Amino acid sequence: MDYYQGIVTEYLRADRAMFVNTECCIQLNPGANPDRSGPHWYCDAVAINLRDRQVFLCEISFSSSLSDLGKRLNAWHSNWQALRLALARDLYIDPSWPVTPWAFVPQELFPTLGRRLASTYASEATLTEQMSYPKVTALEEVVPWKYRSWNRTPAPE
Repeated sequence: MDYYQGIVTEYLRADRAMFVNTECCIQLNPGANPDRSGPHWYCDAVAINLRDRQVFLCEISFSSSLSDLGKRLNAWHSNWQALRLALARDLYIDPSWPVTPWAFVPQELFPTLGRRLASTYASEATLTEQMSYPKVTALEEVVPWKYRSWNRTPAPE
C-alpha cells in the first residue's frame, strides 16, 4: 500500500456510513486461487455506502500517464457484467445496488484521465448493464485537514 492509499482510505472511512475493504480481490471466476481461476484484480479499496446503498470500486493513482489506471478501468468496463456477478457472489453485495468506479488522482491529471476514459467509452455498445462513468476526486481534496475525521459529510456531486 502506498502513502496516498492510506490517505484515501481514511477519507472514505471518515463517512461513518462507508465501510471499506482495502486490497480487495475481485475474482471473476470462483476458485481457491485467483492466480489460477482467471481474470482478477486487487482493487485498492471497495467502499460500501450503507446510507445510499451504493458500492464504489476505488482506485488511487498519481502516475503521470495514468496508464495502469486506464487499463484497469478498461478491463472492468469490458468485464462489467461478470464483475458485478463476482461482487454479489464473493462480497455478498446486493445485486440491485449500483456499483461505480471511483478514481482518486491529482487534479492536474484530470485531463489525462478524461482522455483515457474517452477511449473506453467511445464505442459504447448497447448493453443491458454497463459500467457507469467513474466518479473522480482530486487527491488534493482528501487530505485530512479538509474534512472532519469523525464525520465526513459526502462531497457534493
